[in-house]
Amino acid sequence: MKVLMTGNLGYIGPVLVEHLRRSDPSVELVGVDQAWFAHCLTTPQGLPERMLDTQQFADVRDLTARDLQGFDAVVHLAAVSNDPMGKRFENVTEAINYGASAQLAQAAAAAGVGHFVFASSCSIYGFAADGRPRREGDEVAPLTAYARSKVATEAALAELDAPDMVISCLRFATACGMSPRLRLDLVLNDFVAGALASGEISVLSDGTPWRPLIHVKDMARAIEWAISRQSENGGRMLTVNVGSEDWNFQVAGLARAVAEAIPGTRVSINESAAPDKRSYRVDFSKYRELAPGHQPQETLATAIAGLRDGLRAIGFADPAFRESQLMRLKVLERWLESGAMDADLRWSPHAH
Repeated sequence: MKVLMTGNLGYIGPVLVEHLRRSDPSVELVGVDQAWFAHCLTTPQGLPERMLDTQQFADVRDLTARDLQGFDAVVHLAAVSNDPMGKRFENVTEAINYGASAQLAQAAAAAGVGHFVFASSCSIYGFAADGRPRREGDEVAPLTAYARSKVATEAALAELDAPDMVISCLRFATACGMSPRLRLDLVLNDFVAGALASGEISVLSDGTPWRPLIHVKDMARAIEWAISRQSENGGRMLTVNVGSEDWNFQVAGLARAVAEAIPGTRVSINESAAPDKRSYRVDFSKYRELAPGHQPQETLATAIAGLRDGLRAIGFADPAFRESQLMRLKVLERWLESGAMDADLRWSPHAH
């Protein structure tokens, strides 16, 4: 099998490459990325791209059917990848996360690609006032540019005329866990970093919002399933929540679990905060039914321990980590300030 991965130089990509290589040493893996975050390494093991057959440096907005010839599967991870970045770069988020994604899927169909896997998000559910876990057929309520881009891309994929291509829209829960390119702009990762760097976890909300989480290793297991999924298992076009009911947590509970794993950590909760509109639980029974052999295996305890031990291994102790290169928005802002990148988040040809 020959697999093209977009956005492989991000948070999920290195973990996915390692998983696929271990599962099937014969798989041919090709990465395509703009390299926004290539330098943001959090591993003593060197470049994770050494496990790829080929690494290409290109903008996903520029890929054509010609670039996709000969591939059995496309795993589309490339995106402006969270709510703060989506707010700061709203037009670019629409252009990349939606426009380029729809264009890439059309190119994949034209090139005869058999499987197209799109990394969608449970954040499209937005706010669930009734507290009922959200299922795939429920109405969505995207509250941010990032979430709206995911909804739009799912709709474009559903309308795509591609009878021979199996499409999987994986609505992932909020990612967490250690990676060779760790992000600390994710709730559990942030809490562990705060506990290690300052001995304190600050919960900005009142702690009651619900969040479904998934470990990056379990995201890789889901993608492995999707790149070989048969259309008889879920249909040619599938949208499915990916995660586990056991990983629906309230934010305050996450903070306390981290504090227990890292003794001496103080937890402060802003009980007077205005209600956080992003609160939802998710039903993952469809994924459990369709992919029984690829269910999440990590636990909250192993996720916290992996982050704690991984950060300690690289000597992490930065109390100002929210201003560091481990926050994706900060990286993009610094590229812009230096002139290396333009307002459309393309590399400047005049930059050095």
